[in-house]
Amino acid sequence: MIHEVDEALRRLLAESGLEASGVEVVFDAPTRDWAARRSAPTVCVFLYDIREDATRRGSGAGEVYDADGHLVARRSPPRWFELTYLVTAWASRPQDEHRLLSQVLTTLVSSETLPARLLTGTLADLGLTVALDTTGAGEYTPSPADVWSALGGELKASLQARVRAPLAGVTRAAATPVTEGLVVRSATRGADGGTAPGRRLRYRETTDPGPDGFAGPRDRGPAPTRRRRGDRQP
Repeated sequence: MIHEVDEALRRLLAESGLEASGVEVVFDAPTRDWAARRSAPTVCVFLYDIREDATRRGSGAGEVYDADGHLVARRSPPRWFELTYLVTAWASRPQDEHRLLSQVLTTLVSSETLPARLLTGTLADLGLTVALDTTGAGEYTPSPADVWSALGGELKASLQARVRAPLAGVTRAAATPVTEGLVVRSATRGADGGTAPGRRLRYRETTDPGPDGFAGPRDRGPAPTRRRRGDRQP
């Protein structure tokens, strides 16, 4: 799911015209060594925090059916995660960096969700809304100053983008539907321990049990006649 969010963000920024103007969009960690190797104008979207939104955790399982309406699998509900990105612009002059950062900000605040047309993989299959927020980090998210300190770089103007995305639940295949009838054979054991030929009971239909279902009539011989109480054998 994480790489699919990355791809959606890359596509969103590409639609703003950054790539057309020769600006690279990367997801590298903006360390001091990385900054020294950079040569072209760049927008860096660095993922630095991943946390589950436990308030949205569901329970139960959904059912997956094939084209014929048969149950083929059961899927646990998705779990939601909050991904926080540090977005920075890199150019030869501060004015150019601020211009790039302004363009990125305009793009990110233009929508409160990642457009469905930009989603791929499981995010597209689930069909759920992927929220996009640029109001800042969450309550327990590290501050930008702490991130820059951990990266070993100098504090730089940046944006924080948060994406709340679903992680698809686990899918378990269901047993295949029964398509054959039921056959029951019974036999009696004699005094000598041998087995005498028994009766064979079979439902009349093997693929379609009929309107009565498998509780309907079965093929079997007539029941033996019972003697009334008081009758004597000849």
